[in-house]
Amino acid sequence: MSDVFIHESAYVDDGAEVGAGTKIWHFCHVMPGAVIGEKCSLGQNVVMMSGTRMGRNCKIQNNVSIYEGVELEDDVFCGPSMVFTNVVNPRSHVSRRNEYKRTLVRRGASIGANATIVCGVTLGEYAFIGAGAVVTKDVMPYALMAGVPARRIGWMCQCGERLPDSWRGVAVCAACGAGYVRDGEGIRPV
Repeated sequence: MSDVFIHESAYVDDGAEVGAGTKIWHFCHVMPGAVIGEKCSLGQNVVMMSGTRMGRNCKIQNNVSIYEGVELEDDVFCGPSMVFTNVVNPRSHVSRRNEYKRTLVRRGASIGANATIVCGVTLGEYAFIGAGAVVTKDVMPYALMAGVPARRIGWMCQCGERLPDSWRGVAVCAACGAGYVRDGEGIRPV
């Protein structure tokens, strides 16, 4: 593994793939069959289970477990102590390994601290999940989600700034100048 930093307290099992420029910090465990792209950062106490995938330039903050069935595309941010699940109805005395549901986090999505992503959903490109939100359904690209259960409260620019709450024609991001237009129930860049 060239140009990879692995802290002495972390475990990266044989059979795990770690891309160049990635940093794996204190007390992490990357299991066999996990795939991590280039230039990622895994904060303290992150676990990546077998069969999980992470794209390039992902930032995983402290205390996040990425369970089997979860896939992160490029440029995903997972805030401190956010939670992924992989079974809808867990019971300790009933094996549910054959019932794991796929969770897909599309490119550029951000998940705030202590948010919960219930398995089986897709978070659209550049979606923004607020701290403490509980996501139980698919999230549209660029959607700003908050609450329990999470609901859309606005739209976010690709740069991470909130777009105006209402507009006609083209919404322009005050921070970067990017434009967005309505597309059915969602939005898309101009």
